[in-house]
Amino acid sequence: MELPPALRQTVDRLLENTPLAELRRAAGLLSSRYRAELRDGRLHLDGELAVKAYLATRLPATYAAVRASFEAVSEVLPDFAPQTLLDLGAGPGTVLWAASDRWPSLADAQLVEASAAARAAGETLATALPAAETRWIAGDATRTLPALGPADLVTLSYVLDELAPQALPPLVDRLWALTAGVLVVVEPGTPAGWARILAVRERLIAAGAHLLAPCPHAAPCPLAPPDWCHFSRRVTRSRLHRLAKDGDVPWEDEKYIFVAASRRPGDQPAARVIAPPRAAKGMVKLKLCRADGSAGETTVTKREGETFRIARRLDWGDAVAATEGRQDRVPE
Repeated sequence: MELPPALRQTVDRLLENTPLAELRRAAGLLSSRYRAELRDGRLHLDGELAVKAYLATRLPATYAAVRASFEAVSEVLPDFAPQTLLDLGAGPGTVLWAASDRWPSLADAQLVEASAAARAAGETLATALPAAETRWIAGDATRTLPALGPADLVTLSYVLDELAPQALPPLVDRLWALTAGVLVVVEPGTPAGWARILAVRERLIAAGAHLLAPCPHAAPCPLAPPDWCHFSRRVTRSRLHRLAKDGDVPWEDEKYIFVAASRRPGDQPAARVIAPPRAAKGMVKLKLCRADGSAGETTVTKREGETFRIARRLDWGDAVAATEGRQDRVPE
């Protein structure tokens, strides 16, 4: 996945004349903070150089994960066309760009961010996105939030890793109360990120929310450690992205996990592919999470004709429609 051209061009302008050595050091520090999930009272995007490191190395991956999560929402709620967005922990507006790309109906956005440097960068980036009226609000999810209005689409991406565990339940309750349509929470695709998403999922189910994705059911998650649910999105690296991370490969794979919930039910699939399919001669093995609350691997062989052709096209994260295949293969 690549960034929209207007976003890429504006990011490039913001990064002009930034010394590469400084950018590399800042990128390394930012990466270490994300990996360690530090909760030391400091913001990950604390200062202009940290924000530039995010723009160069983390924005493309975050955009890809959020954009893929939105696509999963659209698959099960195809008539959802949000006009308003509330994004908590907005950084420089990554979610705003992903939402505007998926839903051109978006006209108004409340973007809550504690870092003044991130807000300043976000305001500059948003000038290249005139379709939505944006309001930047100083606010910190770890503290008392300002007064906020409800929105059709409410989002929280890559924020929970900065919060103490006891802060999660009241924050989810607050976000759900502000959700007029759909709430989407995205986290890194690690076992710890999955555990946080499970806690969000349980809280939303208890509040009466309708799960949209990725789960095709509201039963307890059928996976158990050391297994965990996550997905992956391949991201194109720019030249500066590679230089800032000392990388040679022109792409990277962003692992992520998310949960999306709605005020109304969606068209749930029969199953979702929750691991990379394994193909061999004349067969495809799929690990599926099913609508009945179970999960496991199923094998589809060439003898099954159309079912096999469908299975060969499925990828990690894809939904399996209820009309596709037999119960014991690609489940109905």
